[in-house]
Amino acid sequence: MIRYSSMLDKRTNNRADKISFLKSLFLISVVSLELVSCASSEKEPVMPVDVINTYIKVAQASYEDSLITAKDLETAIHSFLDNPNQHTLDSAKDAWRSARVPYQQTEAFRFGNAIVDDWEGRVNAWPLDEGLIDYTAASYGDESDNNYFYTANIIANPQIRIAGIEVDASDITAELLASTLHEIDGVDANVATGYHAIEFLLWGQDLHGTNLGAGERPYTDYSLQNCTGGHCERRREFLKVLASLLVSDLEEMAESWQPGNDAYMDLRNKGLAGGLATILTGMGSLSYGELAGERIRLGLLLHDPEEEHDCFSDNTHISHYYDGKGIENVYYGRYRRINGELVSGAGINDLLKAVDAELSLIMEQHLAETDASLQALVDAAEAGQPFDVLIASGNEDGEVIITRIVDALIAQTHVIEDIISTLELDNISIEGSDSLDNPASVL
Repeated sequence: MIRYSSMLDKRTNNRADKISFLKSLFLISVVSLELVSCASSEKEPVMPVDVINTYIKVAQASYEDSLITAKDLETAIHSFLDNPNQHTLDSAKDAWRSARVPYQQTEAFRFGNAIVDDWEGRVNAWPLDEGLIDYTAASYGDESDNNYFYTANIIANPQIRIAGIEVDASDITAELLASTLHEIDGVDANVATGYHAIEFLLWGQDLHGTNLGAGERPYTDYSLQNCTGGHCERRREFLKVLASLLVSDLEEMAESWQPGNDAYMDLRNKGLAGGLATILTGMGSLSYGELAGERIRLGLLLHDPEEEHDCFSDNTHISHYYDGKGIENVYYGRYRRINGELVSGAGINDLLKAVDAELSLIMEQHLAETDASLQALVDAAEAGQPFDVLIASGNEDGEVIITRIVDALIAQTHVIEDIISTLELDNISIEGSDSLDNPASVL
């Protein structure tokens, strides 16, 4: 667990009474764990079971929206392949960007839910060594000390050798991508499925470094009449299979959160304290190790555009913003669906107010600062300075913007740990990051 100097000593006058009250809530609500309603009235205290029920509702809606937008993306990709031109390519790119909005908000369900963690790498693994999939520029290099398949280029090579065995890749199938190529040879960067593989095939490499500009793959890479890049038929099939896999993977997770299914029951079986621990583990780990550390500060430390999350499309500001929104959703117990519907109920904030109203206010203030810092990132990108430009060596204004986000996320995690302590939840480990805990090791 990350250790911070605690602020709790400033608020301990009535701590014993507050904790006694919280324990009474656990005792009252333990018999109600399977209740469906998340509603509470002014006369009834919010129970832990209410918070868990809302968390499940938000998960269900978030993954359902991710599935809906993935299906829209698949439709847009099919339209592009039916008639490759700049307009249909741009429409497919727009559909990809739209699909990122609900999906990124689901990342707050990671880290605490083992079923989500085991599944997530199939849809959002990054960074990826794109040479596994398709052609790359000379600047990409010919080999890697860590990855034998760094330039395998499956689209150009229907036969590959794996562990001394010839593998037939002449038919690009879901099984080939998901079971054979994805993380082949135990290398995490060998990503052959998910959003970022699709992103690469739509945008191509971003060859602008830390200067303004995203990938510029021509639509003719998918043309059967005027093929550029070679092997257009195989590239078309690869993209089509990727889109289908994304839909099927999201169908699996959306179904898993339905009553009686795996993710739903796994959370229920943890009990009340275990359920709240799961919620706060996800919030804290995404806030600290994943977002502040691996996705943001690491890129700034190295000034390396390869550490940009959506590195081909320069859509990183949107992905980071909605990661932050996902933490907020879980804390407040609310989610705005893509059709405008608000899914809401009791959240951690409601439970905390009854125990330590001052701490709940502090958390609200920190969430607001995190949101403002991420909005500044979005504003900078829209003004012509996306994430990879902001992390460039010597970009002092960019360093200020990025550092503000990192500081806000760290401070926010500090308060999450205070909440964990106040609620007396045990066995919680928040993900760390060398870029935060031992930055010298990554330089």
